Parts: sequence; C-alpha cells; structure tokens
Amino acid sequence: MIRIKSIRAEYVDAIPVTITDGVLYVSTAYGTAVHKCCCGCGQEVVTPLGPTDWSVTVDGGAVSVYPSIGNWNFPCRSHYWINCGQIRWAEQWSDAQIRYGRQQDRIAKQRQYGEGQAGTGFWAWLWRSITGK
Repeated sequence: MIRIKSIRAEYVDAIPVTITDGVLYVSTAYGTAVHKCCCGCGQEVVTPLGPTDWSVTVDGGAVSVYPSIGNWNFPCRSHYWINCGQIRWAEQWSDAQIRYGRQQDRIAKQRQYGEGQAGTGFWAWLWRSITGK
C-alpha cells in the first residue's frame, strides 16, 4: 500500500463510478464528498457535508476538509486531516475515543436538528403550533 501525500478537489454533479487516488470528488447537489482512503488500502471514503458533518473549502486551488477523516470501520482504521491539499496523518484513536467521538456527533445532530429529543424537532413544533400547547 502506498500512502497518498496530496489530494485535489474535483467538483462533480454526481460521484463517478471509478474513484481515482488523490482526488476528492465533491458533489454539492448531493451534499457529499468521496475519495479513496489515503492510506492506500483502496477503500472509498464517503463524507456527508453539512453543519454537523464535514465541510470542504478550497483556497487558492488547495482543498481542506474539516474535521479530520477517521476511518474507524475500515480494517486500516486510518486517521488523517486534509489540509491545503496535503494529507496530515493523525494519531490512532482507541475504541473508547471512537465511542466518545460518535456520542459527541449524535449530540451535535440532536442540537442541530432536534432528533431524539422529546418535545423538539419539526413534528413537536407543528403539534405545538396547532394545539397551542
């Protein structure tokens, strides 16, 4: 396996069938970015884009992705940052760190979208609007 050292962004309407090493395919229409794992294992990494997921920025042609990419479900368990088109390797996370990170992601989504909170979210708002309660 040969590690990828740099990556470039390619904006597409839809993610192509064939994913090329070193290319981050960004589909704003589908709110998704896809690339091959930078460790060289060949796995396709799908990152949803949104306020509680990942964001992609391009500055002077160099792409950055925030937050880091943690491929915890892949055999490689790689962890890296994409910063100004360069791959910056990060420390491996323990199972406890992964569980904590996933818990924090769930909390962020609940705060953003009101999912899983009693009395919050669209349907609760609609019910309160209709009934005045």
